[in-house]
Amino acid sequence: MMRRVYVRAYEPERCRSVQWFGGRPAVKFLFDDKAFSFQALRTAGHAACGGADLGEVLVTCEDVPDGNEAAWCRAWSATAARLHRTGDDALAAGHRVSAREALLRASNYYRAADFFRLDDRDHDRESDRLALHSRETFASAAALFDTPVVPQRIPYEGTTLPGYLFLAGPTDEPRPTVIHHGGYDSTLEELYFMVGAGALRRGYHVLAFEGPGQQSVRREQGLAFRPDWEAVVTPVVDHALTLPGVDADRLVLFGTSFGGLLGARAAAFDRRFAACVLHNGIYDFYRLPLTVIPAHLAEWVAESRDEVAGPALAVAMSHSTQLRWFLRHGMWAFGAKTPAEALRACMPYNLDGVAEHITCPTLVLDAENDVVARGEAQRVHAALRAEKDLIRFAAADGSGEHCQEGAALHFHQRVFDWLDERGI
Repeated sequence: MMRRVYVRAYEPERCRSVQWFGGRPAVKFLFDDKAFSFQALRTAGHAACGGADLGEVLVTCEDVPDGNEAAWCRAWSATAARLHRTGDDALAAGHRVSAREALLRASNYYRAADFFRLDDRDHDRESDRLALHSRETFASAAALFDTPVVPQRIPYEGTTLPGYLFLAGPTDEPRPTVIHHGGYDSTLEELYFMVGAGALRRGYHVLAFEGPGQQSVRREQGLAFRPDWEAVVTPVVDHALTLPGVDADRLVLFGTSFGGLLGARAAAFDRRFAACVLHNGIYDFYRLPLTVIPAHLAEWVAESRDEVAGPALAVAMSHSTQLRWFLRHGMWAFGAKTPAEALRACMPYNLDGVAEHITCPTLVLDAENDVVARGEAQRVHAALRAEKDLIRFAAADGSGEHCQEGAALHFHQRVFDWLDERGI
């Protein structure tokens, strides 16, 4: 009897009818399952910067049933391993460019293979293997770039954070430098495909890094996310200013996805940035998952009534691949023990009393079909008091998905033109 109450309280039909975190349908790409569709688009979209080849994406996804996470992992792992062998063989034969290209794609495909492996990531040796191969293949490819790529260990509270310094050219003349971090689930290596490649082509150095809660830092050091992200970014800026070729007057902070909120928080408390790009803007992270659960279930979570919230969330997760992924990943990234705890861990992540303290010019990005953070960019833009702009990417030109996945070149053009126009 009690279980029937929980099922009815969740209203599974609502889960099927509401688009994930928003009301407008997202682009369908190869899958009906919205989570699989978006992740396939995300993986394929990195082709613009050498991280995928469309034919490889199509053939990998061809035999993966909708919502079958085990099949997804097997398919992407097999494709990644094949490209890994291709890259190694090309390198052994002296084919430098071919090796670099194959290894970059392998890195992205290993990342995709690991995406849905969240049942017990702290003890999942296959997840560890995939993550390690993603890092190693990227490192091997980076050593073959035409411009220098320098691995970094950034001092941070008695330990270090991993990073890469991508140099656009010689360091004898200071250049503008992008400091870039991802968000909820992106990897250090993926940051090159998202922003790094576009910045390098335009003469920017790039310092990309991972912080607490993010992939290798969480996996290897056990550090969970923290809301005072300025405590993470400030030592990264300190480190950047010790590096050759970095122009201290032309630093750009770039935060992607959940990093759009984290980056805004950091920019409010560290005034050394010439500009900040929020890709995309998020004002209140806790609000996002609440859009697909009933108000009374959200109240149970907020009141820690986990004896009823827990079973109801379990039913909700069984009806939504994306919600299941979000909460399982949150348990890992926030160090929470249950889905309800993972939801509550999101509560401190907002820009209340923060956004108005940002003083540098800030570009807030939005996407017409953003099913992750619909309406959030407008809230951020409205709260800003510094020089600000809002760019809304349109579905009609193919850039309307969350973080402009699938439209990297158009996204790079709009953002870096905006920076150029401000003399950065």
